[in-house]
Amino acid sequence: MKTVLVTGYKAAELGIFSLKHPGIAIIKKALKNQILALMEEGLEWVIVSGQWGVELWAAEAVLELKESGQELQLAVITPFLAQEENWSDEKKEIYNRVIQHADYVNSVTKSKYDGPWQFKQKDQFLLRNSDALILLYDEENVGSPRFIKEQALHHARTGEYPIYSITASDLQSIVEEEQAEYYE
Repeated sequence: MKTVLVTGYKAAELGIFSLKHPGIAIIKKALKNQILALMEEGLEWVIVSGQWGVELWAAEAVLELKESGQELQLAVITPFLAQEENWSDEKKEIYNRVIQHADYVNSVTKSKYDGPWQFKQKDQFLLRNSDALILLYDEENVGSPRFIKEQALHHARTGEYPIYSITASDLQSIVEEEQAEYYE
C-alpha cells in the first residue's frame, strides 16, 4: 500500500468551532497512530482534499510526522479552486500553511465552486487514486462522510481497497489513555 486517502467529518459536524478545542489533539493523535501503523506496511503518501475538519487535521498530523523525521508525503487535492475563500482568516492561515508544506497540490475541477457534482467527482477521483481509506466516522453520528464511505464500500467490492475506521470509541480510548498518563 503506497497511498491512503484520509477523510471524515467537517469540524462543525463534530461541534468543534474553536481552533483550541481539545478534541482536535485527540483526533490528530488517532490519525497519527493509524498512519504510523500503515507506514509499517509501506505507506508513502497521504491524500486529503483539504476540507476544514478531519482532513486538515490529518494534513497537520502528516506535517508533524514529517518534522519528526518520518518519510511521508502529503498531497492536497481539492474538489475545486479557492475552496477556502469564504473561510475565516485563522482557518485560511492554517490551510495556507498546509498547502505551502504539502508535496503535491492540485484541484480535481479547474474552476471555483460550481455545484455539488464537484464533491462527487472529487470523491471518485480520490478513491481511484488511492490504495486505502482512513475514515473518521461513527455510524451513530450520521454526517457528510457517509457519502464517501458508501462509495469506498462499492470501490472495495470491485477490488482490494481496505477501509480503516476511526470511531468515537477509538477517540474515547485515546482520551482515557491520556487521562491515565496524566494521573500517573
